[in-house]
Order: sequence, then C-alpha cells, then structure tokens
Amino acid sequence: MADRKDFPLLMELGAPGRRAYLLPELDVPSRSLEGLIPVEYLRSEPAPLPELSELEVVRHYTGLSRRNHGVDVGFYPLGSCTMKYNPKVNEDLASYPGFANLHPYQPEATVQGALQLMHELEQYLCEIAGLDRATLAPAAGAHGELTGLMLIKAYHESRGESHRDEIIIPDSAHGTNPASAAMCGYKVVEVASNERGCVSVDALRKVVGPRTAGLMLTNPNTLGLFEEDILTISEIVHDAGGLLYYDGANANAILGKCRPGDMGFDVVHFNLHKTFSTPHGGGGPGSGPIAVRDTLVPFLPVPVVEKRSRPGDAVGTGKNLEEFYLDYDRPHSIGKIKGFYGNFLVMVRAYAYILAMGPKGLRQVSEDAVLAANYLMAKLKSAYDILYDRVCKHEFVLSAKRQKANGVTARDIAKRLLDYGMHAPTVYFPLIVEEALMIEPTETETKATLDEFVEVMLAIAQEAQEAPEKVRHAPYHTVVGRLDETLAARRPVVRWQGGKDMGAKAEDE
Repeated sequence: MADRKDFPLLMELGAPGRRAYLLPELDVPSRSLEGLIPVEYLRSEPAPLPELSELEVVRHYTGLSRRNHGVDVGFYPLGSCTMKYNPKVNEDLASYPGFANLHPYQPEATVQGALQLMHELEQYLCEIAGLDRATLAPAAGAHGELTGLMLIKAYHESRGESHRDEIIIPDSAHGTNPASAAMCGYKVVEVASNERGCVSVDALRKVVGPRTAGLMLTNPNTLGLFEEDILTISEIVHDAGGLLYYDGANANAILGKCRPGDMGFDVVHFNLHKTFSTPHGGGGPGSGPIAVRDTLVPFLPVPVVEKRSRPGDAVGTGKNLEEFYLDYDRPHSIGKIKGFYGNFLVMVRAYAYILAMGPKGLRQVSEDAVLAANYLMAKLKSAYDILYDRVCKHEFVLSAKRQKANGVTARDIAKRLLDYGMHAPTVYFPLIVEEALMIEPTETETKATLDEFVEVMLAIAQEAQEAPEKVRHAPYHTVVGRLDETLAARRPVVRWQGGKDMGAKAEDE
C-alpha cells in the first residue's frame, strides 16, 4: 500500500483555535439537551473533531476530487453501464430555481410547468419505446424492473392466472434481472444461449409453459449482440400466455432504429441516467421509468400525470385552459412505489436532452455508439479472443483467455489500464465468457481517444506475453497499489480509528 501520509485525513489536519465559520450567537433562549436526548447518549466532553481553516477544508476536498476517475477526467469504457459524457447545459437547466426549489407538497396549481414536463417526457419515452403509457416514478433500472414485474403479476392475477409464477431469464442477463424476479416472488427459470450468443429458440420452447409469467430480455443483450430471433421469441412467449419485459440498460444502441414495442415487448424500462443524460455512479441519482402496452395501463403505480381542459381563456385564444394534475384514482393500480413522484431533476435532464437531440440526433447517438464499438472490436480481436465474432451493437466482450495461459487474468489487465489513466472495462461479466472484458466506448469519444485505448490494450497484451509479472502486479502509478480486494470488501475500515494507522491495521489483520 502506498504511504497514506502524503495525503493526511481531515482528522490529522488543523490545530487548536483554527476556524472556518462561526455561527452567530443565539438571539433566543437556549434549551438544555436534557430531556431531548436520553442521558446515556449525551457526551461528557466535546467530540475530538479537527479544528480547521476554510482553506484547509477546501484544499482537502479538492485534493480528494483529483484522485477520482470519471468521464470528465479520462476514458471510461465500462461495459453495460454507459458511462458517457453528458452535456453540462443539462446540469444548468436542472439547477434552475424554478425546478430545483420545487417542493413535492406544493399545490398542483403552482407546479404546472413541472407536471407538463413530466407529461411530455412520458409521451417522448412512449414514442421511443413504441408503447402506450409510462410511469416516471421508479428510482433506477432495478427499481423499474421490480415495478414492471409487479405490473405483470397484477395483470395475470386480474385474469385469474395467479399460477403463473415463473420468469424466464437468459444465462447472459444482468444480475438484477433474477434478483428483481425473486423479490417479486417469482421462480427464475434460466434459458441457454446459442452458438451466436443469443437466446436459443429451441431451449426457450422447452422451458415455456402454463406457469410462464414472462421473459426478461435485454436487446441488444449483454454481449452487445442483437437478438436476431426476437419476433419468434415474442411469439413463443405470448403463445404460452406470458409477457415480455425489456431491460433497457442497452437502449442507447437502438434509439431511432427500432422500438421494443414493435419487437413484441409489453414492458420497457429506460435508464434515464444512462441513455438520456444524467451522470451516474456513486449511488445516484437515477431514474428508471417503465413504458407499458395498453393492457397494463390500469395497473400503473400512482400517481399518473394526466391532462384535462377546464373553462377559461388560454391567453386570448378563446380555447379552454389545459391543466395537468396527479391522478390517484386508479382502482387497479399496484400502488405507490416511490416517495413523491420520482427523481424529478433527472427527468429535467432527460427532457432537455431529448428536445436538444431530436429524432435525428437520438438516431445518431446509436449509430455513433455502434460504430465506435465495432471499430474497437476490429482493432483488438487480433490480440484478444472473442467468443462471438460478429457485428456488435454498442458494446462487445473480449476474453483474456489467451493471456491467462501466461498467468495474466482479465483483472490484471484491468489493473494495468489504470497506469495509463484510463478506467478499466467491466470484467468477468457476462458470466458465460471466460475472463471477460466488456467494453463500451459510447458515442461521445473521439477517434483519437479510441485509438489511444487500442494502443494501450495492444501494449498490455504484448506485456502479458513478454513480461507477465509486470502486468500481474499492476497498478504502479495510482495512489495505492494492488489491494487485497477480499479483505477490503469483507472487513472495510470505514471510521476514524483514533490515530491508528488504518493501512497497517488492515495489513495486520
């Protein structure tokens, strides 16, 4: 581990008497904490907090920020996560006081602009999905999955088919798919992939039946491959009485090209924080709206934003005024699935992005993302193995199986990439590819950046052959070297140890 003393913790900085900001003296009578807080939780002496100047605090957090890697810092080809650059203008729009200062309990008459934005965003997403209505409430992709599965369950129960308790999921699926299905009370049934990396139609026919509630599918899938038999797959599931759920994590590969609803999907979730311009990572913010076919509309969670006309003159036009409102009167709804109405400021960013791009712009997003991925794949497949050598969509999966023969794993390659100032791709996913390196360049990177990445990956492949020990012990130029990842995950030190050297403590244990 590198010497942590070159960047001391806040608790190690400062000196008695230093101050950054002083609160004004109370101008009201003070109240004793006794009676407000149980005596056993009251301190007998002040907490040993550092005493710091404002400059020390600012420099500390600025220094920490420089140690983070993000899209604004360097290339971030994290497969399946779409870590693309997002225009800063959308951040500015989301910070407008008229949006940022809204309160969810304000009367509807005072938030008509926000409700109109939500209503129109729903319409845009439905058009992109090829479906009829949507809810913006889900807070993230997995939350959208859960909501969509709850709608599927409510639909089957309304038809007296509660016995449908199985959800079919491909062996290449995102891990959230089986987790969401299990949370919804479904039994997960795995369906195998074929030799081209897509759902095996023959295997699917063997697992569908009277207990099938639906199929969860990503298209393109996690290998970055388009499901060539999607219409046949849709027919098989629907003929069995099931519904199709579209995991929209990879939707940025098909914008303006094809629509999930036209493929036969009944439920679609979008990740606004991946596809439609909200930076993500670090736990949020996120938004995972789901669009549905008309048969599922009655079950949408409450509230749904609706529009109605009321008597009045709309700015001298002689027409009735349009009014937006939150509809809670939905007797078949699955209920409320998110506090308030969803992550509104994420919706603002997505709304602005869709309006700015327009239909042609969104189509170009997908075309550029697909072009970038195929360019990288063509440049790298001579040095790395590729299990499914065919045209990909927005991402592709290499295998470090060849390098592993020299003792260099996918994880080692990922660590070595850090020395070149680039984030590593996703490793060991999907699970059906040995030593997987899942790469998604996105549509926002220049050819020069892609070429630089190719040079680095080829250089690492050469190192793996000629100097494998060098790769196995990477990284060398990061703040800390190779960590014990198991120890860090299972026994993390997450609080101040009162002056103890936490690095030495971890190594001792």
